[in-house]
Amino acid sequence: MAIQDRQGFLTILSLALGAFAIGVSEFAAMGLLPYYAADLGVSEPDAGHAVSAYALGVVVGAPVLAVLGSMIPRKLLLILLICFFGLGNLLSAMAPNLTMLIAGRFLAGLPHGAFLGISMLFAAEFSPEGRKARGVAQVLMGLTLANVIGVPLAGAAGQVFGWRLCFVVTTGIAALSALMIARLAPNVQTGPMPSPLRELSALANRAVWMTLLVGAIGFGGVFAVYAYFSAAMLDATDAPSWAVPVALSAFGVGGILGNLIAGRLSDWSRLGGALLLLAGMVLMSLLYAAVIGDWMMMGLALFLLGTTASLAIPLQMRLMDVAGEAQTLAAALNHAAFNAANALGPFLAGRALAAGQGWAATGQVGAALAAGGIVMLGLAWMESRSRARRVMPAVAAGA
Repeated sequence: MAIQDRQGFLTILSLALGAFAIGVSEFAAMGLLPYYAADLGVSEPDAGHAVSAYALGVVVGAPVLAVLGSMIPRKLLLILLICFFGLGNLLSAMAPNLTMLIAGRFLAGLPHGAFLGISMLFAAEFSPEGRKARGVAQVLMGLTLANVIGVPLAGAAGQVFGWRLCFVVTTGIAALSALMIARLAPNVQTGPMPSPLRELSALANRAVWMTLLVGAIGFGGVFAVYAYFSAAMLDATDAPSWAVPVALSAFGVGGILGNLIAGRLSDWSRLGGALLLLAGMVLMSLLYAAVIGDWMMMGLALFLLGTTASLAIPLQMRLMDVAGEAQTLAAALNHAAFNAANALGPFLAGRALAAGQGWAATGQVGAALAAGGIVMLGLAWMESRSRARRVMPAVAAGA
């Protein structure tokens, strides 16, 4: 535990609950797609627009809400964001038609990146020196547990009680998170109060953009494999029906282990931790490509890939180091970058499949994207060294 006292534990729990609700809402909506398509009387491709609307909401909402909310104390901003998320889910649950469902999903996506980014920033500020990355990792544990526990339960409940229950439950969890933050979280704010102009300075910061590109490109490697895993296992193996959900849950378990590892790696070295995770991503993607056809080995490879999927933690810590006074926007943009990876990885893997390359191509594309992340990380490292050399003479002259 990154923070030993009771208030610290409950504060982390309140933030992790919000992350859990966001994870369930985002990923369970994909699994429930056939159910709301049938209920609303639309085709599955048309129903897929609701999934795309959520992702669009994340990309749009992360920078906009971070800047607009920069004058609000972080504790209050977190409460408002998770309440807004709950409202979007409630509208989704009540949607009488596809148009309203798309609107509800878009609204629910708007606070996604800002809440997660600011939660990670809040947890880091609240944690003692030397253990800040572990506080960040504990918040993201809620997102990981959503894939292990929440998504399978939401899918099972959706089959029995209907797809709307998922969004009702996530609304309730969001409300509980807001209440706990309001009652238990401290009012922490290091440095000057943020302002929109200071936050927008992140857009002119090369180090911020290079860090974001590491995630936007490199993490596409995970999504290139994950997006097509179920289809590959069903088409290329004789796996039993239970193998796919078990393997997907194993990916989530790997993510839990990865969170614990990444927190410690990031407290040791931001760029070094990111390098080790990306290198592992390359190796596990190549392993996956090599074992296509063996469902047990494919499941093992997916589990191992999950242990590398906590790249957001060292990158968030890196952004805190380089963003200066634009901490809120940089933290929110971190999650927008990972949603860009969610689009890039499956798109490129899909193009390889359409070209007739076979299921192994998804792992090969994943390895290439992770390697691209390493290249960007190297450029970020060189930029930091160059900046350090420019600063040292200035400091010496001032002395």
